[in-house]
Amino acid sequence: MRINGYELTYCSNIHPGESWPAVFANLQRYIPAIKREVSPSAPFGIGLRLSNQASVELTEMVGALAELQSWMQQQDCYVFTFNGFPYGGFHGQVVKDRVHAPDWGDPRRLDYTQRLFDLLAALLPEGGEGGISTSPISYKYWHNDSQARDLKQKAALQLAELAGYLHELAQDGGRDLHLDIEPEPDGLLENTRDVIDYYRDWLIPSGSQYLRNKLQLTQEAAERCLRDRIRLCYDVCHFAVMHEDPGQSLRAMDAAGIRIGKVQISAALKIQFGRDANHDQRMKTLLQPFAESVYLHQVVARDISGGKTTYPDLIDALNSLSSTGPAREEEWRTHFHVPVFLSEYGSLASTQKDILDTLAYLREKRLCRHLEVETYTWNVLPQDLQMEVKDAIVRELNWVRQYL
Repeated sequence: MRINGYELTYCSNIHPGESWPAVFANLQRYIPAIKREVSPSAPFGIGLRLSNQASVELTEMVGALAELQSWMQQQDCYVFTFNGFPYGGFHGQVVKDRVHAPDWGDPRRLDYTQRLFDLLAALLPEGGEGGISTSPISYKYWHNDSQARDLKQKAALQLAELAGYLHELAQDGGRDLHLDIEPEPDGLLENTRDVIDYYRDWLIPSGSQYLRNKLQLTQEAAERCLRDRIRLCYDVCHFAVMHEDPGQSLRAMDAAGIRIGKVQISAALKIQFGRDANHDQRMKTLLQPFAESVYLHQVVARDISGGKTTYPDLIDALNSLSSTGPAREEEWRTHFHVPVFLSEYGSLASTQKDILDTLAYLREKRLCRHLEVETYTWNVLPQDLQMEVKDAIVRELNWVRQYL
């Protein structure tokens, strides 16, 4: 839905389904009901997640794309953003670090993303702006330093190839298309410094050379193409887990010439530790239900002096706690997307304030048009936090809307 120049939606990765028929069935089930609640008299924008399998099926099944276009017209809906991060299965199976596979060193990631852009170009209203979020190059624990450098170079060339593809695709259809890299804890790009360094040291130098040769662009035009077509997806939860201040991060990106393509509105789980052994043991008991087996829940713990300790998953962090003494850390932030409309869950809390700070910054400086609520963990939340999916989505969208 359009609010004060922003396009606000939710990410359909909340709905299970890896095939196109399953995805379409969920859209038909949920979108009309949600639209009636939040945008009854105006068009409603969809944030679509398609697996590689679903993208192939939607492209190749006779009449499938036309059927989707006709249905959206009937429902007064349109698509303006895709989630192109998870390539394979995302529900009902162990995902964990495999969400990064294939990474941006693999041609399959480029093929998948180009296919998504072909679909987006067909679904996006004429003259509209469309973006696709994607992985932060790779998962950092898969590579040693030398391998990481090689991968960053390969990724820069594939991203430049995609930028050139989008440059030509946008010219043909008059649409503003961009890829939005999504930093994540333990990704090869996981924080503001990583992103700025990657643009400066890899994407701009290697990518601009590729575009000069491929499209015969000048250096200035090649760099502008990269900055316009390869943007950033600022996931509030991810940067909050890294203990980054939204205003400082967004100002630094802006100063470095890195454009924001999409803000994903999400909240992380936050826990206070270090009071006494009994308190910490109670916190461990409360956290145990969140240590589920499907998704990665990275933890960044900060002590009273500002030092940080990282854990690849919540279960690793819980195992580090001693049952006989207090935690070394003062505060844990966990990559577990919790409902954005709650700041506290009994003795537990969320990083909701980072969302409010981000929205406040966006009211002062319009960095992008696309806002997407992304709470995909409803089916793995502890039972006392679960609610009916449609009602949860509506409540989250209405909560964000009041701050826009």
